[in-house]
Amino acid sequence: MLEGKRVAILVEEGFEDSELMEPLRAMQDTGARVVIIGSGSKRSYKGKRGSAKIAADTTADKVKFENFDAVIIPGGGATERMRLCQPMVDLVSRVHDEGKLVAAICHGPQLLASAEIIRGRRVTSSPMVALDMRNAGAIWVDEPVVRNGNIITSRRPVDLPKFNKAIVEALLQN
Repeated sequence: MLEGKRVAILVEEGFEDSELMEPLRAMQDTGARVVIIGSGSKRSYKGKRGSAKIAADTTADKVKFENFDAVIIPGGGATERMRLCQPMVDLVSRVHDEGKLVAAICHGPQLLASAEIIRGRRVTSSPMVALDMRNAGAIWVDEPVVRNGNIITSRRPVDLPKFNKAIVEALLQN
């Protein structure tokens, strides 16, 4: 179904376990080639719940944005660290600016705010970071999944089936 599509999933220490692992499985199950991209702070990263550990395939400073059809950003405490990694911020910004898909869940949209790509856009996120979204100029709504152009956002782990479905559908359209 998604054969030939390349999807980057960003990772940092303290990611929300299911918000990385379930999109990873969903992308692999549909035939996409997934590349796990870390900040470079470590070789492998642990989820905040302790049920997942994943090795990065490469680091954000070593990839070219044009090699990806989409980037997925999980939530959890990892987002705070990702925001401090300029190559990660730049990757998200460049993928977005090329009209490619950017998807973020829970606290993940904080990275979209740092990349300055949500001003005037309708988004959702964990309610805990709704103020951050509004301060970045976004129109925040409390919905399971929101697609606004090439940006898909979602609120929390319970919304993962809808989030994953929206990503697959968007990649099939491109």
